[in-house]
Amino acid sequence: MTTPPRPAHHLPPEDLTDWADAVARLFGLSERLDATDIGEVLDVARDVSRGVNRPSAPLSTFLLGVAVARSVPDGADRESVAAEISRLGLQVRATALSQEAE
Repeated sequence: MTTPPRPAHHLPPEDLTDWADAVARLFGLSERLDATDIGEVLDVARDVSRGVNRPSAPLSTFLLGVAVARSVPDGADRESVAAEISRLGLQVRATALSQEAE
């Protein structure tokens, strides 16, 4: 008996590079995302999904893209912007949990 394929939401980042390349080509983007880039975006979505709320995950990744595209703040790299968005998501979660405990 063969094992059925895993759903797309269980694919590791390295399995998403071909899809990301196809989307980049579709929109004429020269940048290529590797598994590390994709993993960072997925980490931001995970942290915000768990820290703020699930529907905020797509918004957070969109904001990450806008921030990186605009280099906001000046000179920021993708890793630091992603880390800050994740940190803010986890901070919101911690605040909410502490308020529930009161």
